[in-house]
Amino acid sequence: MLTQASSIPPRPVRWLWTGRIPTGLITLVPGREGIGKSLFMSWLTACITTGTLPGASQGTPRPVIYAATEDSWAHTIVPRLHAAGADLDRVYRVQVTEGTSTHQLTLPHDCADLADQINDLDVALLAADPLLSLIAAEINTHHDRDLRTALEPLAQLADTTSCAVVGLAHFNKSTTTTDVLNLITGSRAFSSLTRVVLAIARDPGADDDSCVLSLEKNNVGRKDLPSLRYVIDSVDITTPEGPAEVGKLRFIGETDRTVSDILNAGNQPKTHGDNDRVGQWLHDQLTALGGQAPTAQLLELAAENGIAERTLRRARERIGVIATRSGFGTGSVWQLAEDRAPSASTQPGHVPANSGQDTNAGRNGRNGRNDTATDHTPSLHVVKNPAGDAS
Repeated sequence: MLTQASSIPPRPVRWLWTGRIPTGLITLVPGREGIGKSLFMSWLTACITTGTLPGASQGTPRPVIYAATEDSWAHTIVPRLHAAGADLDRVYRVQVTEGTSTHQLTLPHDCADLADQINDLDVALLAADPLLSLIAAEINTHHDRDLRTALEPLAQLADTTSCAVVGLAHFNKSTTTTDVLNLITGSRAFSSLTRVVLAIARDPGADDDSCVLSLEKNNVGRKDLPSLRYVIDSVDITTPEGPAEVGKLRFIGETDRTVSDILNAGNQPKTHGDNDRVGQWLHDQLTALGGQAPTAQLLELAAENGIAERTLRRARERIGVIATRSGFGTGSVWQLAEDRAPSASTQPGHVPANSGQDTNAGRNGRNGRNDTATDHTPSLHVVKNPAGDAS
């Protein structure tokens, strides 16, 4: 069948998260283990179910279908969602019922039935944690053609329902490349069929143990959006069986540092040209300030002299400047390695606005909440008869 392009009306790209997560398309969020990818998904789910995410659904709380295979719902996922502030009545765990048996959602087999549920509930987000684990076992995820048989129906599901699909992914162990798209575990089809890639990495140059979320690919919008920094707080919630300590992601502001910068940092020359001059500039500034100074003051001075934050942080690592905190709630202090005297108290640092994220929790992870986490998250069942047809 041939269809004239003139008969297909053009449509604008709409954004579930302005500039970062499009509706009706697949977004991939890759990164190393243990840096908060699942906590990011909990944060995203909370924002959508409460209508606080800047974008198409802001002001309108909407449901999320959450497909997770690696973590316990009762011990991990529900407590994290609760800590993030999600409306648990709008979060649906998805399972597939076939005859008398129940199993996890599998791609591409369950796409058609899942699309019906998305349309019926007006679901804004399908969260795949991780995406790779939803692929049918018979599909070789390292072969491009095989993987496309699972991802292309998923892309069609997103398009026909206008639901955003966000899948978490892992970086492989390769030591021969630092390219974000080539580091994604599995076939290149993951990054090829994904319209947007939001990568995550811990920044070893940061003195607050923060991670960076950066836009590494965007085929449908701008790529010049700033990266975002986040930290992970430990918060206490109460459950029917006693207290539970869980992680909670908190955005702390923007940065010009990207995941590509972080991955490539190890390949940068130790001393060379402008890098030497920035290192000398930092050394001179700290010497003039008595051997130590608040990080915020140095960043401000650097900006006035046309030095980017990431360049200054690399210089700090290279010349051995030590980053410390002088006390609870204070900003960080940089000091020359040869000057190990106790640093003076600094003023509390400014915490930037962060897209509706609660900033009451402190760096020690205690925010005084006395909430109760219960596993009352509704389950979404895609029911099939023994023949495999939707019933």
